[in-house]
Amino acid sequence: MTVLGRLADRVICRLIRILCAVDGAEIEKVPMRGPLILVANHVNLLEVPVLHCRLRPRRVTGLAKAESWENRLLGWLFDQWEAIPIRRGEADPAALRRALAVLKDGGILAVAPEGTRSRDGRLQRGRPGVVTLALKSGAPLLPVVFYGGETFGRNVRRLRRTPFRIVVGEPFRVDAGGERVTRELRQRIADEIMSRMAAHLPAAYRGVYSSPPEPSGSHLRSDAADRV
Repeated sequence: MTVLGRLADRVICRLIRILCAVDGAEIEKVPMRGPLILVANHVNLLEVPVLHCRLRPRRVTGLAKAESWENRLLGWLFDQWEAIPIRRGEADPAALRRALAVLKDGGILAVAPEGTRSRDGRLQRGRPGVVTLALKSGAPLLPVVFYGGETFGRNVRRLRRTPFRIVVGEPFRVDAGGERVTRELRQRIADEIMSRMAAHLPAAYRGVYSSPPEPSGSHLRSDAADRV
């Protein structure tokens, strides 16, 4: 990160403290070392700086839509944070290689399986790309969900602080169980991951994952089992 980038980083983190009342006590559950795929819901741009500021000094690399770099200021900031641009709706082998390299080096890779902002905080259908990352890297996944940030714009206009809650679940790994990894299987596993995330949200925010998935055998294995 450049000197100007470090200055911008401090200013942004200070603004977050001023504008938001962040309940982030559970962020301490995020491991301080080792590769990790952090799966999070995506409401708006607020959770990106909140997560970045709360996890320091641990570096977090995130996947961001390639269109973000069309905004010169946002693109510059994402470069400072070492975000990885990804083309949505198509195969992007370059982004996949960079993401796997982050995990191979023992870093945190933040992924929003929904692929786009919900704006209202209610979960949308997850996409299967996160499953490819999990299977190819073998890294554990950690659900981290946010709520409250959907009121940010309204609160700023009314000069109110925004309550922002962070909830951290337990780590788990993806196990295809010997099945042929088709797109359909990856989508089923993506839905299992999203349902795991939904379980940590109040019912009003669970969106398309308000109902538990059909019982067909889970492909998610507790990471704790590997350490017993």
